[in-house]
Amino acid sequence: MAKHTMAERLEHLASERARVHAGGGEKRIEKQHEKGKMTARERVDALLDPGTMLEDGAFRKNRTTFFGMDKADMPADGVITGAGAVLGRPIHFASQDFTVSGGSAGETHNIKVAEALHASLETGTPFVFINDSGGARVQEGIDSLSGYGKVFYENVLLSGVVPQISIIAGPCAGGAVYSPALTDFIIQTRKAHMFITGPGVIKQVTGEDVTQDELGGADAQMSSGVVSFVADDDEQALLIAKKLLSFLPQNNAEDAPIVAPDENVASNEKLRGIIPEESNKGYDVREVIREIVDRGDFLEVRAGWAKNLVVGFGRVVGRTVGFIANNPSVMSGVLDIDSSDKGSTFIRFCNAFNIPIVNLVDVPGFLPGVAQERGGIIRHGAKMLFAYSAATVPKITIVMRKAYGGSYLAMCSKDLGADKVFAWPSAEIAVMGAEGAAAVVFRREIAAAEDPEARKKELVEEYRETFSTPYMAAARGQVDDIIDPADTRRQIALTLEILQSKRQLRPAKKHGLEPA
Repeated sequence: MAKHTMAERLEHLASERARVHAGGGEKRIEKQHEKGKMTARERVDALLDPGTMLEDGAFRKNRTTFFGMDKADMPADGVITGAGAVLGRPIHFASQDFTVSGGSAGETHNIKVAEALHASLETGTPFVFINDSGGARVQEGIDSLSGYGKVFYENVLLSGVVPQISIIAGPCAGGAVYSPALTDFIIQTRKAHMFITGPGVIKQVTGEDVTQDELGGADAQMSSGVVSFVADDDEQALLIAKKLLSFLPQNNAEDAPIVAPDENVASNEKLRGIIPEESNKGYDVREVIREIVDRGDFLEVRAGWAKNLVVGFGRVVGRTVGFIANNPSVMSGVLDIDSSDKGSTFIRFCNAFNIPIVNLVDVPGFLPGVAQERGGIIRHGAKMLFAYSAATVPKITIVMRKAYGGSYLAMCSKDLGADKVFAWPSAEIAVMGAEGAAAVVFRREIAAAEDPEARKKELVEEYRETFSTPYMAAARGQVDDIIDPADTRRQIALTLEILQSKRQLRPAKKHGLEPA
């Protein structure tokens, strides 16, 4: 048996590595580029800091022999896995290679992903999964499905321990969609599609005609609340992932890093003029957020869904903060089914990863209506109450204008565990608006008056002066301080400094039972 020299062995290694790195070959790579998509390795290279990639399982192969699979050449079994650094901090990753058998996920493919997820769990590093796959590898049958199960199981083990980000950069259909759905954030490109069953199956089963974009395009999935961010292309998706990671801690045992703090906390008079004097006029609450955060840098999450509630990440003097804000420019900022789900999910993420929450309140109530009641607004709205009450991270609430009824409580009142509640002088904190309340409280007096309309106006003002100001709430201890809007950033910064060592004990239990 001939012996090989080290030089020959190294030459063979280089050849094998080049074969693996070539994926499905030049023609398939060209086809990927023609579609405006990067290859799996190009995506990994763009995500990671240069020279930090540590690949695992580059030479792994499937063990299936059915239907010619023993002769198929599938480099890395269609998925690149490993570790590297993003902005100087380690992560683990998986990136499906559509040039290799359409990125189909077989047993080995899925085991590689599951092992990478587990390594992320063991090392306490975030996980990024770039999806671009035609689905389960049908030639491998039940082994393929078993592999998906392993991935889902690891997704759940990682949940609340390390941040998980999915990038949908190509097709993601069938059972494969549930791994992204189990992660914390989904970034979908406009070239990608995501659905349980495709247009063809839907046409066959229900008779409905629908295009791929209408069914599972990025805009469709954003409007359904499935997707957290929409990206124009792969490059933008990877940039969003990097920016998102910059706001997050490595794991649930750490705090998010303090990044380039903006030390300026001087009074900002712009905050005095954003909110209209009239309580029924709308405005975009994101203008308020941008005046509070460092350098106006705010990363909004699920911006295209439940627009009446704005959630996202910003920094105050370098510290990551999760913002939850009613947006009066959409549906007057009411809470409804979708916004309650959006808010509660975000609260629980922030709580899991030690991110303080700032609530900007201008809410007239929960949305009334038959559709909302039959859709379960009671149980959905209860999720907000549950999430805030369970959250032990620092919670700061700013009542800017309206805070009525149950929605006042649901936006993190003092009674739901807010550590500090500040109110602007324009705040109205009451069971309901003055007009509605006066009509109830003074119904007989108004009816008996010589001029009911004039008397009603007088009584509305009387009620407003008595109850619809922040001073009554402050007198009862529900508001800690009434502040000049211009000092909001300063007050938040000082409060975060005081609360950074907050520790809150809770009753021993496995977990609470969140409303369905």
